[in-house]
Amino acid sequence: MNPRFLRTFLHVANCRSFTRAARELHLAQSSVSDQMQCLEDELGTALFLRSRQGLQLTAAGEALVAPAQQVLAALDAARDGVALARRSLEQHVTIGALETIAAELLPSPLASLRREHPELRLRVEVAGSADLLQRLRDGRIDVAFCFRRGALDGQLLRRVYATEPLILIGPPATEDAAALPHPGALATMPFVATESGCVYRHLFDEAWRQAGSGSPRPVAELGSIGAIVRLVEAGSGYALVPRLAASRKLESGALTQHRWPSHQTVATLDMIWRRRRVQPPGLALFLAFMSDARNSPRRGGVRLPHAAPCPS
Repeated sequence: MNPRFLRTFLHVANCRSFTRAARELHLAQSSVSDQMQCLEDELGTALFLRSRQGLQLTAAGEALVAPAQQVLAALDAARDGVALARRSLEQHVTIGALETIAAELLPSPLASLRREHPELRLRVEVAGSADLLQRLRDGRIDVAFCFRRGALDGQLLRRVYATEPLILIGPPATEDAAALPHPGALATMPFVATESGCVYRHLFDEAWRQAGSGSPRPVAELGSIGAIVRLVEAGSGYALVPRLAASRKLESGALTQHRWPSHQTVATLDMIWRRRRVQPPGLALFLAFMSDARNSPRRGGVRLPHAAPCPS
């Protein structure tokens, strides 16, 4: 049965008049009559009787009212559900990021994105790298920002978003940075680091490996880079951290940056998302914007002349 005919039928049944139903539906009376004739022909029975009291429903017409209402309600619900899903896909992106990235690197480009696309709703979740990648695989987040640590499985794609140097920081000091001990002695100094298994700890250990010295046993292990920076500021030791985590305190003089004894270790920050045949419109917009923003100071990005997409 044609839903349009059912809707017209309910108007006629409620008005008890083809003329009034046509007026409500903004149709010609002949159109209403034709639709009801088609519906009666399809059902093989009359739905209305004309009497001195006006238009009346037959027994078949009375029996059709409730099912017609249910069919139309179900169709309306289906349309609303599809429209809601479409709007959700087009306007909502859930972003996962490490704490430091969420606090220091993303606010500026996300603010620019919101200014250019106010219809896009953004949600940011903070977690560790392993948790973020699992949430991405499960579909709980749309995109993740993580420092690179090994290869990704075939479910995921990635693109370089930034390259961030690791720097050696210590509490405010008057001595020249060059006066620090040689690498062997440096390993005996108190260091603060994240817990084993964390991507930042991996970067810490890798930097020591490249320096040709065994990684020192940290005097304290914390789950937050921000907390490590504050602990170093308070005089508890030294730390190797991504530069963006300490840049403000270095500028204010609350921390001192020291020379690392080997070549500088650089951490690669990836933007990672799930492989799909067709990306949701909102996510596609986000990926394109952020890829542009990383090289655009106008959009709050970090200019990276050598950053290029990774092999997926």
